[in-house]
Amino acid sequence: MSGMGANQDADIDIGQLFGAVWERRRCIIATTALVAVLAFAGASLMTPAYKAETRILIEARGSGTGEAAQGANEPVLDQFNIASQVQLLQSADLIRQIASDLNLSSRKEFDPEASALLPDFLVLLGLKQNPLDLPAEDRVLKAFREKLQVYPLEGSRVIAVEFSSEDPKLSAEIPNRMADVYLSLQSNAKRDALSEAAGWLKPEIAALRTRVSEAEGKVAAYRASAGLFQSGENTSFSAQQLSGMSSELARVRGERANAEARAQNVRAALDAGAGYDTLGDVVGSAMIQRLKENQSLVEGEISQASITLLEGHPRLKALRAQLSGIRRQIETESRKILTSLESEASVARLREQQLIQQLGGLKADSARAGEEEVGLRVLEREAAAERQLLETYLSRYREAASRVEGNAMPADGRIVSTAIEPAEPYFPKIIPITIVLALASLILQAVGLIVVALFSGRGLRPAGERSSVEPQPVPAPAAEPAGNLTVAPLADQRADAVGLEGPQPGLTPVRDYLMRRGDAVAIIVSPEGDVGSTASVMLARELAGQRRSVVLLDLSGTACPTRLMAQTPTLAGITDLLCGAAAFGETIHPDRLSGAHIVPEGKADPADAMRGADRLGMIIDALAGAYEIVLVECGAADSGKLDRLMRAHQAQMVLSMGSASAERIEEARALYSEAGYPDALVMTADLSGYPPRRGRQTAA
Repeated sequence: MSGMGANQDADIDIGQLFGAVWERRRCIIATTALVAVLAFAGASLMTPAYKAETRILIEARGSGTGEAAQGANEPVLDQFNIASQVQLLQSADLIRQIASDLNLSSRKEFDPEASALLPDFLVLLGLKQNPLDLPAEDRVLKAFREKLQVYPLEGSRVIAVEFSSEDPKLSAEIPNRMADVYLSLQSNAKRDALSEAAGWLKPEIAALRTRVSEAEGKVAAYRASAGLFQSGENTSFSAQQLSGMSSELARVRGERANAEARAQNVRAALDAGAGYDTLGDVVGSAMIQRLKENQSLVEGEISQASITLLEGHPRLKALRAQLSGIRRQIETESRKILTSLESEASVARLREQQLIQQLGGLKADSARAGEEEVGLRVLEREAAAERQLLETYLSRYREAASRVEGNAMPADGRIVSTAIEPAEPYFPKIIPITIVLALASLILQAVGLIVVALFSGRGLRPAGERSSVEPQPVPAPAAEPAGNLTVAPLADQRADAVGLEGPQPGLTPVRDYLMRRGDAVAIIVSPEGDVGSTASVMLARELAGQRRSVVLLDLSGTACPTRLMAQTPTLAGITDLLCGAAAFGETIHPDRLSGAHIVPEGKADPADAMRGADRLGMIIDALAGAYEIVLVECGAADSGKLDRLMRAHQAQMVLSMGSASAERIEEARALYSEAGYPDALVMTADLSGYPPRRGRQTAA
């Protein structure tokens, strides 16, 4: 590049680049205007093309004679059926019929080769086949397909038929004509199919009628020869007799059991000399009731006479004798009732025995009839199958004949939108073409001038020089002391000096330094153990209090940050994540006292977790992408184990010393400086009264 030494670093000078474009502004504007005029003129001279569209809804339609819209024999209108109809609309036969009906071969638009005044040079050179060698019909077919576009509308059963032409009337007439011819072809195809079906069904029906008649005759002859008469409801006579006899036997058995029970009850009462008032059969007897009434009258007279007469009086003796006679009559009548009940039970037993004998004979007859009915059912099934097939064929034949004879065969589709003659051409769009070409010319000229300026060296400047359009740099703030820690300006991105004097804690300078870095990963080592880890928790809460998104990763080994920040010490954490026992999002938890987040130590075995230590770097990178500041608390870790984390993440080393003495702090600084970390920040904190009570929101 001119103007720059071969080994001199250079930066792009934005001001010079814009200046190079601005100097040629008049030429750029003139060229852009010329391109716009030429584009407008060229677009205006193009032959306009018009486009119109017809839409056809594909649906199964009945014949209008009462059948369902889509019967069992209708096609299933899925996406493959719709795609098939699209291909039919683009078929060569349909296009040839349209071309013939509208005489498209006579139009120059559809056969430009036949009307060309000059020969095609590619044909003369033998690089292209002569189109005139093809039949005129094929040339029209090719031109027609180039102007035709048929496609299904997404999410529907509607097919759009678009056609473009130089004649606006023809652009609307052709898709409408295509839709009409397509529906006519569909209707004719269905009619032809039904005619073929009716022609095939007619002789089949005649043959089936003969077979049905023969099968039903065989059933009737077999039934008569075997004596398998039916009494109604598809029940044989023997089966009905057996059922009736079984019902009668059950009834007689019930009557016999009832009579025996009643007789046994009366006999037991008579043998025991018990009263008869509880026996229904005795009490219900009219004779017993009259005797009971007489007994009551005599007993009443005895009671009345006993008042005025002595025991040996003849009147009392006569009444008592009369009472004894009534009681003997009651007992005699009761025994007659018992004899009647026993006779009734005996008759029932005899009837039961007769019915059992008759039932045995009926069972034998029924078994014989059952064996003969097996053959009858075979013949009946054959006759029923032939009859069902005949009815099915008759139904299909009537349907096909009615549709063919009545000419009621609508196509599986209808026109839902007809093409209308367009008022404006769809191509060319003069204004958009003019604007696009003018803008393209403007952009290309500007880019060309910028490229020329870069390669000529005009758009470059030596590294370190200020660009003519760059803002003046803002001077960096001076180093600010705070407590016992001093952090250098942001340009240094590190701490150069640490002051050990001062009464205030050294937490604030480290906090401010990390906030100035914006996105930072801090590797915190706590040589003092849990005291330093507690200071790290205070730092995380201080950063959260300054409205920074911060997360603390607990790698201390003692779980001190987990105990101070987590709601419970049993939450999933880094060990679970390294072992694959928990998802990434399940290991991040909110601090219970601030807006900071913590990835606790976890519940998994640390030894198992160390097998996945290689993924620790990826985990820290993921946290750094989600949070402004990532604090990795490593506890009292060995300096030799921190090299991988420090190199991989360009992290800042922080020594968290808690409230250690100046000698201990200087000793730790020297140790980590010898290990290769001379720029480590030292953080101290006053831990008196820490941790705070649960209701507090910040740590410091």
